[in-house]
Amino acid sequence: MASAKRDFYEVLSVARTATADDIKKAYRKLALQFHPDRNPGNIQAEEQFKEATEAYEVLSDTEKRQLFDQYGMAAFTPGGGMGRGGGAGFGGMGIDLEEALRTFMGTVGGGGGSIFDNFFGGAQEEGGAARGTDLRFDLEIEFEEAVFGSQREIELNIHDQCGTCKGTGAEPGSGSEKCRRCAGRGFSAINTILGQMRQTCPACGGAGEVIAKPCRACRGEGRVRGRRKIQLNIPAGVETGSRLRLAGQGEGGLRGGPNGDLFTVLHVKPHALFQRRDEDILIEWPVPLHVAALGGEIEVPTIHGWRTLKVPAGTVSGTVIRMRNEGLNGIRGLHDGDQHVRVTIEVPVKLDGKQRDLLRDFGALCVEGNHPLLRQQRERFAEFLEHKKAVKK
Repeated sequence: MASAKRDFYEVLSVARTATADDIKKAYRKLALQFHPDRNPGNIQAEEQFKEATEAYEVLSDTEKRQLFDQYGMAAFTPGGGMGRGGGAGFGGMGIDLEEALRTFMGTVGGGGGSIFDNFFGGAQEEGGAARGTDLRFDLEIEFEEAVFGSQREIELNIHDQCGTCKGTGAEPGSGSEKCRRCAGRGFSAINTILGQMRQTCPACGGAGEVIAKPCRACRGEGRVRGRRKIQLNIPAGVETGSRLRLAGQGEGGLRGGPNGDLFTVLHVKPHALFQRRDEDILIEWPVPLHVAALGGEIEVPTIHGWRTLKVPAGTVSGTVIRMRNEGLNGIRGLHDGDQHVRVTIEVPVKLDGKQRDLLRDFGALCVEGNHPLLRQQRERFAEFLEHKKAVKK
């Protein structure tokens, strides 16, 4: 038996009142921690990454979050009372909950549309047609693709319209006949604790008619499984967790029904040199000892190419220098990002005799004032020794 899923708010460790930004930040933290690239071969980390991504997909979507807050996990569990098709939902009574709600909403509000049509897919159409299932596809992309955008071709094993019957489900030249079980109504009325409700006919699936001679190629479904190649345009500026919706590229519909949609969830590989924070780029870069001491200019890489960085005199390791407008370009209407360079002082190696002599002479000329950090640390240690004496007394 599969273990029950955790509450999505618990997965992301956020309150139920969390803002969209809170949810986004919490997901980013978990995505970085459990990303498969950072945990190769760690099945537990991979599962936690998938769990966090699933929680983020629901809580970052306003409609899905409202449904989750109202119905909990049942809103996204097949057969859990929120699904279609008159199956075993709603206490195992075989009631089509959506049909019941449609009847109720039509009585109260005068409208005949389902409150779930825009979310769950698979709505029953005339003639037994049904919308295909929405699909999710996880795609790992390079850092460069996320920053600049790219085009990808993906291939899916998926249901498509049957070429023999053109999606009707009937053998060419044959037709359909009235369903005998429901007399063509597509449903039957049953009495429940909630009153009289309509149950979708299991024989015709609510169509009111059945195919006289099912298509031999698709066995009456109107679709067959095959390989489909899809061109995917990845826009510049996407990040891990970004979703791309391709309308009509999901599973083919039943008996000529429209296709579902394809949602591609992107996962950006970490880069060895650059890190990203929204529109800003972070990089760590070595600076020669003499440039850090005297000040000067060095060449550093950016996502746009090599650029000149001015290093102030007396720069120490860990100093972060900002390079304006060297980050991502104006994505989502925002201003250009910046690049932040974290400096590390590089000590020269493999010195020749002359270089060694010069450094010794330089060291002899240095006084305590030339090393303020060393002086500060000595003062802190002296304070520690004083406290140590006081404690031992």
